[in-house]
Amino acid sequence: MSIGNSPEDDRTFPSDDREPIGRTLQQARIAAGLSVEEVSASTRVRIPIVHGIEEDDFSRCGGDVYARGHIRTLARAVGLDPAPLIERYDADHGGRPAPTPAAPLFEAERIRPEPRRPNWTAAMVAAIVAVVGFVGFTMFNGAEQPKGSTAAEGGPAPAPEKATAAAKPKPVKPAPKPTESAIAAVPADKVTVKLTADGKSWISAKASDGKMLFDGFLQEGDTKTFQDDAQVDLVLGNAGAIELYVNGKKVSEKFEDGQVERLSYTKGDPEAG
Repeated sequence: MSIGNSPEDDRTFPSDDREPIGRTLQQARIAAGLSVEEVSASTRVRIPIVHGIEEDDFSRCGGDVYARGHIRTLARAVGLDPAPLIERYDADHGGRPAPTPAAPLFEAERIRPEPRRPNWTAAMVAAIVAVVGFVGFTMFNGAEQPKGSTAAEGGPAPAPEKATAAAKPKPVKPAPKPTESAIAAVPADKVTVKLTADGKSWISAKASDGKMLFDGFLQEGDTKTFQDDAQVDLVLGNAGAIELYVNGKKVSEKFEDGQVERLSYTKGDPEAG
């Protein structure tokens, strides 16, 4: 007795013919005539991570936020539009991740200095010296000018003057925000990069010779300016919170909150600014 095929056995299923993210990046790199080492040097993405991403292995990236940032950086380096690749990554990995504060991501990588303990012994000695000095000064003045003595012949000792309102410390006004003309007045023979934080962000800045110019956090309202004769390299841990000026001009590109960006600027910019 033969058993006929069920109608369901004849169903056909559409195949996912989309090119994998890693293969797309690899083919674009080869077409651009670039090696993995050259891409790694230009993007600051380590060679093992580049190899892993080209094999669609994102485990070395350290999480979805970093993986999306690496894909975006590599795509730009090989001349691709990163947006479709990011959408494909989000579709394959459960959707777009929620913005992640930069502090927890970077604090684990940075060596925190041992907190300095207050020197209570020195503080106590200073307090005792101050008290002894005050008592001695009071006694010396009392012995030199007894009660009821006159400062001038026939006249009473003048009463101590009361502090006037003019003697009170004036509140310090915040520094005015630089105007566009002031921002534009930058040296033509140097590359100048200015960052203003609209929120908390970890940043790193290096000069062309590899010297670290800054490595730390900017709080909301903080401003940093870096200069070099040839090039300034940046890593922004929370790029969406940073307002960026390069060689006197505001960078128009908008970054997302939680987005990690690796950027390099020279005297020839801003084509990027």
